[in-house]
Amino acid sequence: MSFDVASIRKDFPILGTRMRGKPLCYLDSAASAQKPQVVIDAISDFYSRHYANIHRGVYQLSADATRRYEEVRTRVARFIGAPDPREIVFVRNATEAINLVARSFGEAEIGKGDEIVLTAMEHHANIVPWQMLAERRGARLRVAEIHDDGTLDVSSLEGLLGPRTRLLAFAHVSNALGTLNPVREITAMARARGITTLVDGAQGVPHAKVDVSALGCDFYAFSGHKLFGPSGAGVLYGRLALLEAMPPFLGGGDMIERVSFKGTTYAPAPQRFEAGTPDIASVIGLGAAIDYLEGIGMERIQVYEQSLLAYATDQLAKVPGLRLVGTAREKAAVLSFVLEGVHPHDIGTVLDGEGIAIRAGHHCAQPLMERLGLPATARAPLAFYNTTDEIDRLVAALDKTRALFA
Repeated sequence: MSFDVASIRKDFPILGTRMRGKPLCYLDSAASAQKPQVVIDAISDFYSRHYANIHRGVYQLSADATRRYEEVRTRVARFIGAPDPREIVFVRNATEAINLVARSFGEAEIGKGDEIVLTAMEHHANIVPWQMLAERRGARLRVAEIHDDGTLDVSSLEGLLGPRTRLLAFAHVSNALGTLNPVREITAMARARGITTLVDGAQGVPHAKVDVSALGCDFYAFSGHKLFGPSGAGVLYGRLALLEAMPPFLGGGDMIERVSFKGTTYAPAPQRFEAGTPDIASVIGLGAAIDYLEGIGMERIQVYEQSLLAYATDQLAKVPGLRLVGTAREKAAVLSFVLEGVHPHDIGTVLDGEGIAIRAGHHCAQPLMERLGLPATARAPLAFYNTTDEIDRLVAALDKTRALFA
């Protein structure tokens, strides 16, 4: 069955709009993906006809809202292959999920002289929380190197895993380069040494079918807004035994069993990590996004995106002075590049005038840029709603950019 991208594009109302007087060419889905109409409708319908607070009311409207919210938890678990819905914690985004683990698991399990291992390709959200934890606890950060093509130096990583290593945190897919890391191999190395693993899946989940059980990770974090859902809803997957042993992250309503001035007892996981009223409507929207993606099929999405990636790689190679940054054989549909004699910000500005939206900068990965010897890159990630025609527009606009700065 062919991949009907023209039909899919009609599901995304913003793709029919114009920018700078030209049809919008949206090539920034790695920052935040666009939303299909079914997600927009699900949120509107929930606020219009079903809204109430959850886990609190005995009246029908609240019970119905609670049921809808918890059904999404079950759908998320199924979507990522988690054995138990109780292993799904709703958060704002992947950043909050990682901070939750750092503040809860980290405070309980990581002490003075212990080590946290990261990689050189991490997003700031998978660096800064661990730096803060290390400063608080007297722990040490160690960083695995990467090769010049943007692939992880697995032997470097393995050499860092020692008797004091308590946590290994790494990206499923590099947000800046698209590099797909060998997650199963890495988690197996860690598991053999009794080391807990956290995978930053923000760029993994949108591009391929994810099965956390098969990946063998202890924690997996991702954001709904990169998964074609609303901002405000993200997910932390954690093995149930770990979650049940972890102290709460935030205190407040709904995460307790009983409160008195003598002391408080906490609800079991995942409720103990969901203090206060959550962004209920965004969770409902996330459920709609997952239903939409499953209707298309993540395997079909991956095949189509890989074909786009191959086409774009070939076409960009024809642009004089352009160099792709991150050329791993195994990668998601993320293209990062530099153009000789033109700053990435200038590339972004010229492309904006052509109706093309890309991101230019360090992509919240300054240590990676330093390792590559670059101040910034231009990044054009591809989603399943993008087309070869849009890639042709990108190439033509880059030729124009090159001519302007010649």
